[in-house]
Amino acid sequence: MMNKGGMVYFLGIGGIGMSALARYFKACGYEVAGYDRTCSPLTQELENEGIAIHYVDDPSLMPDDIEFVIITLAIPANLLELKVLRERKVKMMTRAEMLGVLSRQRRTLAIAGTHGKTTTTALVSHVMLTADTKISAFIGGIARNINSNVVIGGTGDKFLVVEADEFGRSFLQLSPFASIVTSIDADHLDVYGDYQHLVDGFNEFVEKNSDDGIVIYHENLPVSTTKRHLTYGLENADVMACNVQIVNGLTEFEVAVSGDDVFKLEGARFVMQLYGDHNVQNALAAILMCAFSGVDTATIKEALLTFKGVQRRFDIRVRDGKNIYVDDYAHHPEEIKAALTTARKVFPDKELTVVFQPHLFTRTRDFMDGFAESLSIADRVILLDIYPARELPIEGVTSAALLAKITSPKKMLSSKENLVSVVKDIDPELIMTMGAGDVDRFVPVFEELFTKK
Repeated sequence: MMNKGGMVYFLGIGGIGMSALARYFKACGYEVAGYDRTCSPLTQELENEGIAIHYVDDPSLMPDDIEFVIITLAIPANLLELKVLRERKVKMMTRAEMLGVLSRQRRTLAIAGTHGKTTTTALVSHVMLTADTKISAFIGGIARNINSNVVIGGTGDKFLVVEADEFGRSFLQLSPFASIVTSIDADHLDVYGDYQHLVDGFNEFVEKNSDDGIVIYHENLPVSTTKRHLTYGLENADVMACNVQIVNGLTEFEVAVSGDDVFKLEGARFVMQLYGDHNVQNALAAILMCAFSGVDTATIKEALLTFKGVQRRFDIRVRDGKNIYVDDYAHHPEEIKAALTTARKVFPDKELTVVFQPHLFTRTRDFMDGFAESLSIADRVILLDIYPARELPIEGVTSAALLAKITSPKKMLSSKENLVSVVKDIDPELIMTMGAGDVDRFVPVFEELFTKK
C-alpha cells in the first residue's frame, strides 16, 4: 500500500476521526502532514506532536514527497489541493476505506449507532486495556482515561476496536468480528433519503459480521440479521439492566438474563461514574461485547467503575459552589432529550439553562419540531445561529424559527460574540452547552468563569 516511513498526507486532518488515523500512522513510523481549513485545539495538539499542518488551500504548501493521501468525506470536491493530488495520480483513500483495510488485518469489534457509539467504543476500549488485552482503537471522541481518541497497538493486537460511522455509509467498508448497534434514529437523511434506507444501511452493516462472531443490538431496533445475535435493553431483551439507581453519586444497576446465561451475568451488579438510562444501556452493550471477547466479569466491573467517560458526553466541567456547568455533543433531538432528562434526574433542584447551537440547515429543517420539543425540557433556552458545516443556508430555516416553537418559559437568541456576557448576566445555577459545531470553543471560557465564582 505504501512504503514504511513514507509520507502520508491528510486532507481534513482536524476531524476527530482523521486525527486519530494521523496519530496512528505517526506512531507506526510514517511521516505525517495535513491540511485543514480551521485551526483548532485538536490541530494544535497534532502540531505539538510533530505533525505539520497548514490552513490555506495552497498546493505549494504540501510536502514534496507525498506517497499516500487520506481524505475525509467533508472535503469539498473543488478543493485545489485535492485537484492537484489527483492530477499527480497520488494513491488516495477515504478515511472509511483505510479503516476497512485495517479491519481486515485483525479481529474487529465495531460499534455503530446514531447515538451512543462514541461512549460505547471508549468503554469497550477501556475494558480491554484494563484486561491487558492488546488492542488498537479508533474512538470518535476524546476518551478521558487515555486523553486521546486513539489506542495504538501493533502487529500483535488481538482486537481492533472501531467506532463505525453511518455517515456517508462509511461503516459498510468494515469487516467486523463482533458488532454493536446502539440506536437507529432518523439522521443523515441528506445521505440516506429516508428512514427506511437508513435502516437498510444498518442491516447491511450487521450482515458483514463474521459468522463466528456476534451482533449485539438494542431491543427496540428494527435490526434483521442471519448472524448470531443478542439483544439488550431495559424492558424486553435477552439481557437487561434493572434496579438502576444513583447511590453516593454513582450509578448502580444489576443484570437480568432472559434465556441462556452464556456469559454468567445474571444478578451481577455494576457501578459506574456515568449517568442516565442511555449510558446504562451503552454500558450493558459494552459488557456483552467484552464478555463475548473473553474478559471476565470481575475485570469488567473494575473497568466500568474506573471509566471516566468521553469529553463532551454529559461532561461535568464545574460542580463546585453556586454554578454547575455541563458540556455535551448532543446535536439530534433524541440526544438532547437524553442529556436534558439526565440533568433533571442528577440535579433535580436546579434551574436548567441550555445553550444550543443547531448543526446543519438540513438537520434543523428535518427535525425542527423534535428539536423544539426536546429543548423545551429546559427552563431556559439560549439559541446560537445554525452552524452550517458543509451546507449553504436554506430559506426559512433559522434559529429564530426554531425558537418560536420552543415552549420553555425563558428563551432567547444570542450571537456568539455576546454569549459570554449574556451568561454572566443570567448567572445560571445549572447550565449546559450543546452542539456539534464550534460551541465547544466556549468550554474553557465557561469553565474558568464558573470555577472563579
